[in-house]
Amino acid sequence: KLKAAQLDNIFLTSLSWENVGGLSGMILTLKDTGVPECVLYGPPQRKYLNAIKTFSGPLDNIKLCALTLRTGTRDASLVVSFICKLHPKKGNFLVTQAKELGLPVGTAAIGPLVKALKAGESITFEGERCCMKMIRPEQVCTPTDPGPEFVQPVCTNRHLRSFILLQIQTGGTEDPAVLVVHMTPESVLNTDQYKQWMERFPSTTEHLILNQQVFTVHNVRSHKIQTQLNMIHPEIFPQLRSYRTKPQAALHVPNVRAECLLKFQLRPVMEWQRLVYCKSVILFSAAGKGDKYPEVVFLGTGSALPMKIRNVSGTLVNISSTQSLLLDCGEGTFGQLCRHYGDDVDDALSKISTVFISHLHADHHTGLLNLLYQRERAMTTLGKEFSPIYLIAPVQIMTWLNRYHDHCEEILSHINVVPNTFLTDDAEVPKQKTKSLIKALLKKNDLTKFQTCGVRHCKNAFACSFTHQSGWKLAFSGDTMPCDAFVNIGKDATLLIHEATLEDGMEEEAVEKRHSTTSQAIGIGMRMNAEFIMLNHFSQRYAKIPLFSEDFSDKVGISFDHMRIRFGDLKILPRLIPAVKTLFADDIEEMEERRERRERRELRHQRHQRGGSSEVNSEQQRTTTGRGAKRDQEEAATHDVDAKRQKTSFSS
Repeated sequence: KLKAAQLDNIFLTSLSWENVGGLSGMILTLKDTGVPECVLYGPPQRKYLNAIKTFSGPLDNIKLCALTLRTGTRDASLVVSFICKLHPKKGNFLVTQAKELGLPVGTAAIGPLVKALKAGESITFEGERCCMKMIRPEQVCTPTDPGPEFVQPVCTNRHLRSFILLQIQTGGTEDPAVLVVHMTPESVLNTDQYKQWMERFPSTTEHLILNQQVFTVHNVRSHKIQTQLNMIHPEIFPQLRSYRTKPQAALHVPNVRAECLLKFQLRPVMEWQRLVYCKSVILFSAAGKGDKYPEVVFLGTGSALPMKIRNVSGTLVNISSTQSLLLDCGEGTFGQLCRHYGDDVDDALSKISTVFISHLHADHHTGLLNLLYQRERAMTTLGKEFSPIYLIAPVQIMTWLNRYHDHCEEILSHINVVPNTFLTDDAEVPKQKTKSLIKALLKKNDLTKFQTCGVRHCKNAFACSFTHQSGWKLAFSGDTMPCDAFVNIGKDATLLIHEATLEDGMEEEAVEKRHSTTSQAIGIGMRMNAEFIMLNHFSQRYAKIPLFSEDFSDKVGISFDHMRIRFGDLKILPRLIPAVKTLFADDIEEMEERRERRERRELRHQRHQRGGSSEVNSEQQRTTTGRGAKRDQEEAATHDVDAKRQKTSFSS
């Protein structure tokens, strides 16, 4: 396992999204883990870090120290290579030899002597018969480890000519590199110049190749779960797919191709440690029975942060054979698309015309930039004419996108922004350009209506519903407590996708965290008169399967990552639940035991409270019950001000 708590140095080779896309999520994880300080090396990152705070909030509990190169403004082509040398490690004190030489081992006097010897100093001490004795460090200490050196070169076609002039091999240095990590495109690896440069390193140097040609199954657990679910229904739970093996450069220098969780141990012995190595994974795709649309593919069904089995929010709605709409785009969404579609991922990317972002919590939007860049690449590869996506999102996302555009890479040409507030029932759209965008959005996706509404989660959080020309309707909750406004816009939905973050019995925590329980989500669907309810966005405490409530019926299903459903499949889903329960019987039993223990604790607490003042109890109950309503009142008081800020920001 890799422990985030031990991570306190991060080396960034450039500010392109493929290099920094995971930084925001990692910083938030380090903050939650309690890491007090983290040092960032590489291109200037100060304004990028400020941009992160637009959606992460203040990073109060972690100190970020950015050690950067001096440069101008945005330069996406700037890359940084690193030569790193570990601090020398003092030799070990040899107790047995020290005793034989008469040193006072085991007494208080030995401390200063050991310190001096390990520092390389000879010592004199009074031995037996008052005889002065000199001890040299090599007599009682192992040699000092000078500290191995490793190199991380980043060389593109643009930098090749100047790069090969670098003398970072043996040329006069006392300690040649023990490891070189080549973050180098295959086209550069194939050049004679680069091969000759690699060959100048001594034979003792290890070479690691890390580029886009590398493929590794990085999440065996996810593949295992999907294979088990596939046995229940191969159409709804298709096997995960992978890319075909890509051609790799023929190198004369022995090298290792990177694998996920591959380690190189620098001390005490230099060696490779393959924590996860899959020699072969049997992957195939289940053939679908006809192209029936719409098709819903769940890419991320967990909450808060990515885990082994459930990624964070992302749901792809394939409206037709040519158009797709993405509901939320959490971290890792592109990777999930790759695992689901394999070699067909470029085709899937090129069909995404619209992305809806419900709110600006990191688990709902930090996969967006990578998706945009990969979509542009896919369209170029397929020879399709590039067109920006329609981005339906809180207007505050523009603060983040503008800062990234100004100081890192160009991104604004990839999007046509439609603020969520402009699609609410009472919205006033101030600009003709935005009205035209909304009209074009509907036409592009063959929709007659796309609605949003504010929901009870955080400020500027929205749900949505959209109606197709053929009559079907889909409603998506985003993150929310039970919300009347969402019931109204989702009325008579063919499919409701509603968050069910917490299990029944955790209503107080649901209020505190502004989420819904299982029964609350089902209740919204019943009030909405939805034909079918898919529960989604489960707490990662229910990684494999959520607990089932008594409200489950033949109109309710639960989502899994990589689950693929068509409206014709909805009536089948409830019939799969007994098989799913059997598959995860041990996990369900463990969760039920945990729930029983929690209920017993709550019962003991209630009995203890009854022994006190009943009036205090009553007041506490009223406070807990009204907590959600009080927050709604506070947010309502600022709603008009926020709406004005949104319009002003968008207009500018």
